[in-house]
Amino acid sequence: MEASLIRLHLPCSDSEKIRLAGEGEKNFVRMENLFQVKVLSREPGITIQALSPENAHHARESLERLFEAMRNGHELTDFLVNEIIDKNSSQTKSAEIPFEKPILIDRYGNPIQAKTKGQSRLIQEIKSHDITFAAGPAGTGKTFIAVALAVAALEKKLVNKLILCRPAVESGESLGFLPGEISDKIAPYMRPLHDSLSVLLAPEKLKAYRDMNAVEIAPLAYMRGRTLSKCFVILDEGQNTTTLQMKMFLTRIGLNTKVVITGDESQVDLPRNENSGFAHARKILSDIEGIGQVKLDVSDVVRHRLVMDIIEAYERHAKR
Repeated sequence: MEASLIRLHLPCSDSEKIRLAGEGEKNFVRMENLFQVKVLSREPGITIQALSPENAHHARESLERLFEAMRNGHELTDFLVNEIIDKNSSQTKSAEIPFEKPILIDRYGNPIQAKTKGQSRLIQEIKSHDITFAAGPAGTGKTFIAVALAVAALEKKLVNKLILCRPAVESGESLGFLPGEISDKIAPYMRPLHDSLSVLLAPEKLKAYRDMNAVEIAPLAYMRGRTLSKCFVILDEGQNTTTLQMKMFLTRIGLNTKVVITGDESQVDLPRNENSGFAHARKILSDIEGIGQVKLDVSDVVRHRLVMDIIEAYERHAKR
């Protein structure tokens, strides 16, 4: 006796169908291969055909979760789609995936959200800890994610101020050879932080925050002697702090303040006789409750695909 064909229908508009399907309907193809179903989209809405009621259910549940993510403003990236579909497979059918809204919408209308598993872990660690160390190679988005969360906290008035700082350490060219006053010499070191803010905030909004002293970008040395209360503080390029500088920075933290320290231990520009305060702090503070740590790797690189290949090549060479 032949098994009867199960048909489940999901109503949606043509524009929603296009977003759900992805380029070349790759999302539907993935579901068909994983759940052994047919996803039909030529008629109004989406129809799922399957011989197994369980497979049809998992496929429909995946589509509904994609809908939920879309409604919450998420972009259906490969990472997000794969997370949804994989966790709705029969092997992990009990898994429940919470979908919060994107961190924020940038000035160009794009949602800022995790694009890799490492970035997803980073977001959760920052949200659930007062201090978070984010280690990983260039291009993994650790600083950009931290700045986006900081801007979101400022916009929601969860903090009064956003402070972005970096150690002014040269990577081959001395500050003394650069023209201008000290502020001019420091400016190039702060540029990456300006770049992140300029993507997330419109120029007039960023200027307004700067005028109100609600956004501050400064070298690490400017933190000495201060108490940072009800702030969101990001220390970028933490691998270029000395152990004393890192201790100084960490002891500035006041009440209701959240701190994120990013760094790449493979790119330390300190003199050879100086140990990195970032690596030292990650080691000695690893067991303290309230301090989170995330280690991103080459699989989390979200820049040009060649960046991943370059990092892997350097890693292979270092092991020889």
